[in-house]
Amino acid sequence: MAERGLSAAEVAHRVANGQVNDVPSAPTRSVGQILRANLFTRFNLLLGSLLAVILVVGPIQDALFGLVIVANTVVGVVQELRAKRTLDRLEVVNAPRAKVVRDGQVAELAVGQVVLDDVLEAAAGDQVVVDGEVLEAAGLEVDESLLTGESETVARGPGDRLLSGSFVAAGSGRYRATKVGREAYAVQLTEQARRFTLARSELRAGVDQILKYVTWALVPTAALLFVSQLRLEHGVRAGLSGAVAGTVAMVPEGLVLLTSVAFAVGVVRLGRRQVLVRELPAVETLARVDVICFDKTGTITAGDLAVQELVPRDGAAGEEEAAAALGALAAADPNPNATLRAIGQAFPAPASGRQPPGAAVPFSSARKWSGASFATRGSFLLGAPEVLLAPGGDGGSDGGAELLRQAERIAVQGRRVLLLAHSAQPLDGEAPPPALVPRAMVVIGDRVRGDAADTVAWFAAEGVQVKVVSGDHPRTVGAVAGQVGIAGADHPVDARTLPEGGAELAELLEARSVFGRVVPQQKRAMVEALGSRGHVVAMTGDGVNDVLALKDADLGIAMGGGSPASRAVAELVLMDGRFATLPAVMAEGRRVIANIERVAKVFVTKTVYATVLAVAVGLAGLAFPFLPRHLTLISSLTIGIPGFFLALEPNTQRSRPGFVRRTLTFAIPAGLIAAFGTLVAYQVADVANIPQDQARTTATLALAGLGLVVLALAARPLNHLRRMLLTAMAGAFVVVLTVPFLRTFFALDLPPLQVALTTLALVAALGALLTVVVLRLRA
Repeated sequence: MAERGLSAAEVAHRVANGQVNDVPSAPTRSVGQILRANLFTRFNLLLGSLLAVILVVGPIQDALFGLVIVANTVVGVVQELRAKRTLDRLEVVNAPRAKVVRDGQVAELAVGQVVLDDVLEAAAGDQVVVDGEVLEAAGLEVDESLLTGESETVARGPGDRLLSGSFVAAGSGRYRATKVGREAYAVQLTEQARRFTLARSELRAGVDQILKYVTWALVPTAALLFVSQLRLEHGVRAGLSGAVAGTVAMVPEGLVLLTSVAFAVGVVRLGRRQVLVRELPAVETLARVDVICFDKTGTITAGDLAVQELVPRDGAAGEEEAAAALGALAAADPNPNATLRAIGQAFPAPASGRQPPGAAVPFSSARKWSGASFATRGSFLLGAPEVLLAPGGDGGSDGGAELLRQAERIAVQGRRVLLLAHSAQPLDGEAPPPALVPRAMVVIGDRVRGDAADTVAWFAAEGVQVKVVSGDHPRTVGAVAGQVGIAGADHPVDARTLPEGGAELAELLEARSVFGRVVPQQKRAMVEALGSRGHVVAMTGDGVNDVLALKDADLGIAMGGGSPASRAVAELVLMDGRFATLPAVMAEGRRVIANIERVAKVFVTKTVYATVLAVAVGLAGLAFPFLPRHLTLISSLTIGIPGFFLALEPNTQRSRPGFVRRTLTFAIPAGLIAAFGTLVAYQVADVANIPQDQARTTATLALAGLGLVVLALAARPLNHLRRMLLTAMAGAFVVVLTVPFLRTFFALDLPPLQVALTTLALVAALGALLTVVVLRLRA
């Protein structure tokens, strides 16, 4: 069967029975789900209902707030669709192909066309696409790091099991598909992560909480306003218009839109750094991260092996001979593993001087050595020093003992040591030939990224704890972590000794930073334990073994070249796989959120004063002091437009918990004073017995002036650009008051000079009071 594989009839029979490798799609949202999630929100429900009323009873100018609904929805939908398209293209580009033997012929098919019992070929560099049983093997070794997290390769022979998601590191072979589709190991491991979940967002939760309060207050307030306006205006249309004017201002619509825009701008900036943001709220989580967990391979190290040093036994005289022997060994293996490939690159054998080996033994994890015999040069072996320096050879001498001690000293540094040995005897069987003579030690290691130390230093300076969680040996992980300055690298923890209790594990994680021999379930437990201590945890990963931890972390960060499953569940994807990108990524998140929190104060202030005005007017039976377009003008000049510029300013402050508390501490006193000033100004106009249009303009003057004071307080400390912004907004309001067309469009009629001056004096006095109150609360 290994030679011919399945016949066409056998394949057709299995397809008919559904025994096909129908791998389920990644847990991303469909286009329909994206549209529904962004359309049917509490925010759209609130403003949409009010918009429908205005479109029926009011002029189109009073429906300007409806543009916010459209803009906010479009921003969210476009960003998620863009991320989905990018991921889909990435899946197509990186999709593996299967080499299937059918009717004695090898064909390359899509992974989804593989059926149960198919015979597949695998050579170095190929991905194992289904679970299977090895039928033939020639030095076959597989890398299961994407499944287990361990970077060491494992040998596989006839009868052994292969797992989908692993890669062939060396050798070649054929295997029979024993489990396909949802029964495959990699698929079952990712099944627990199949449910799509949104990124956790305190900002979004806080805005939703505020909107919930507004929802509870909006319906009774609207009813109260409608009844009071109906009594005064003697008309349903005027009553509805006044009710909508009072209640639409209660909704912080600009905050929702500005949050989406600021997130979207952050996404564009991150995209220029080759970072794909799958969900807008993930930008916020970046600002809150205080613990980041990552693997050694692919982050601190580049993930590729290289010869770092050649230590000949006989000094410089033996270096040339050792280099030639190493080049010959690398050239003699038709399916070299990663180690031999690195040696071949460092010591290439000239094509003219190559000798075909008389016998060769491929590397095996069981025997821990490989070798080849040459007709005129004897046998050369390459392997673990403790295996080749065995008693009976030179290993029994003091020189052999010293070599072992030297190898141990190098291994402690996180590097791998191989011994090159020579024998005059030919290779015969699985045991090394007798009388081996050491020729040189070859030091091989992962190449540490040149920017890794700077990246780790940035995290330390910014108060972000670094945790290295790797499947490799703790000593190796600690040595590499120490090279880039990670604190606690000299005391690595063997994850096999980790406590199972959540409290004990959390305590250990607080105290230690480097962990080796970590398995996938432990990564998930680590994320949960850190979260239980109040940390905001980011997890980076590229393999199937990282999927559960990526999904449970507050922020999952996947590498662009990693497994499709890891990219599907992560909120961020580093398309270029560069660990050094993360500081800039986090800095962008901090900029966005710190600025959003600043402008949120003025948006919620509007909600407070609009609610107070609506209730006060309804209870007092007064005509509502504004038309919807008046509040649109005030909101645009004192909140929306300046908020947009403030949200895009540089800011590197790490976000802190307590967004709602800090926002309400500012907004409640500011909103109460603004509402009080507006009602007093409106009463001044009433006492002066001026027309209704002039009275509403008086109230607009008061609220706009106090709104500018609130903006100035929220923007503190005032720099040159912020002063220019405040001046521009005040100037724009003056332009609206003085240009006849704009004054008519916004239904403004200037009051008598005495009323206007009294209003400005009132604004100045209440502005001074508000400044004192806010500064004392901040202190």
